[in-house]
Amino acid sequence: MRTNGLQNKAGYDTYIVDRDAELLPWLLETLQRESRSKVKATLQGNGIKVNGKRVTQFNYPLKAGMKVSVSKSKKNDAFKSRYLKIVYEDRHLVVVEKNVGILSMAAGHSSLNVKTVLDDYFRRTHQRCTAHVVHRLDRDTSGLMIYAKDIEVERLLEQDWHHIVYDRRYVAVVSGEMEEDGGTVANWLKDNKAYVTYSSPIDNGGKYAVTHFHTLKRTVEHSLVEFRLETGRKNQIRVHCADMGHPVCGDTKYGNGDDPLGRLCLHAYVLCFYHPITHRRMEFEMPIPPLFRHLFK
Repeated sequence: MRTNGLQNKAGYDTYIVDRDAELLPWLLETLQRESRSKVKATLQGNGIKVNGKRVTQFNYPLKAGMKVSVSKSKKNDAFKSRYLKIVYEDRHLVVVEKNVGILSMAAGHSSLNVKTVLDDYFRRTHQRCTAHVVHRLDRDTSGLMIYAKDIEVERLLEQDWHHIVYDRRYVAVVSGEMEEDGGTVANWLKDNKAYVTYSSPIDNGGKYAVTHFHTLKRTVEHSLVEFRLETGRKNQIRVHCADMGHPVCGDTKYGNGDDPLGRLCLHAYVLCFYHPITHRRMEFEMPIPPLFRHLFK
């Protein structure tokens, strides 16, 4: 499909549709320089107009001759932080990509945390809301997170989390060469009195944890591995990697001292869920951190 792109002064690129099609497939074919995640985020974030009307419906029917305008904005100019970026935002929730070195929520009077950064942004942009934590990442784990903007959305997400979130994947650099291309680790996880999570092949009074893994790349020294969580337990991936004999690199708690990048090499890079209010599929996938990939060049 070829279309004519026309620059306009309102911050949009405008295209003329040349045949009948559904909106999302048409956008993906037309905007081939953009990632699938970026196109979907633009659509979900009210960045698409059809004949001057904002549209967010993935399967909105296009007819030949219609004008589709795509926002040229590459970022949220009202939000700047070295610790996180906003991937998607609407009136109900916000999806962020968290960097290493920042907590998900406050753990002390002056602790740096994502909730505080978001609340400051909401105040500056005159939004009458606060950030509500619905799931967490460790301080030294980076990646995608959802924050609700009100108590009702928080409650909906927390009460039905395992049905709402249908795909949640991490990528990690682990120590050593993985023997298997893929598989599953399943056991019981429980904290001891020193707050260290340990595993057991039989029920130890803890919580049953299931992690699926797929090896993406490997060398003799390290492996790049994707993990899909069937359950979401505390320290689940880190403990299961240690159980396999391939701890996450940079893990000072469950690792073996292998620290090639000076950080915990764990990143939440895929997050897919049903919007708790609109019930639309929300699918986000961020690039694997370049530092991770660099080890395998």
